[in-house]
Parts: sequence; C-alpha cells; structure tokens
Amino acid sequence: QLRLVESGGGLVQAGGSLRLSCTASIRTFSNYATAWFRQGPGKEREFVASISWRGASTYYADSVKGRFTISRDNAKNTVYLSMNSLKPEDTAVYYCAANQYYGDSNRNTYSYWGQGTQVTVSS
Repeated sequence: QLRLVESGGGLVQAGGSLRLSCTASIRTFSNYATAWFRQGPGKEREFVASISWRGASTYYADSVKGRFTISRDNAKNTVYLSMNSLKPEDTAVYYCAANQYYGDSNRNTYSYWGQGTQVTVSS
C-alpha cells in the first residue's frame, strides 16, 4: 500500500521561498505519476503541478508557472515542489497525490493522497 507523507510547509513572507517534499513508503514509487494540489480557505482543491513517472514531463497551473518547480528523486522515493516568489494567494494546504504510470491535472485521476502540509504566506 502506497502512503505519501508531505513535509516542508510553514509560514513565509510574500516574496519568499519554500520547498515541499512528498516521500513515498514504497520502492516502486518511480512507477507513479505524481502531482501537487492545494486547497485554500473556502476554496476547492486545485491542481498545482504534476510530473510523469519517469520525471521527463512536467505540467503547471498557469497561476504558478515560472514560480514553482516540480521535480523527483526516485532514488529517495521523493517528489519536491520548489516554490519561489510566494504570494499571499498561495496560502493553502498542499497535498501530494500519486497514480500508477498516468497523471494529469484532474484530482479524480489520483488514487493515493497524503495528509497535506500547510503553507501560509503573509503580506
């Protein structure tokens, strides 16, 4: 059973940076496409970024393009989300999600989810 654990969230000032990590419980995590979603206060959960199972392809929401970078280190069973130039509107709980081989921007695609990590950006 795949389990995902997010870490790296916290409080940061606008313009600052954070790096989130999503660590998987199984060695075959390299077979899973992985994505980050977020849910702000009173908002629907929305897609942030995704990375293919081999790491060759990445995709970003327009709202984070150019500021966030998704990457993976399959040797460490970990996917990262590097966030720069953070804005108050980036404040949300960030969730890691995974699905075997296939991933896209639709949250219903993903079978496995982490518990989330809070990111708060102060103005």
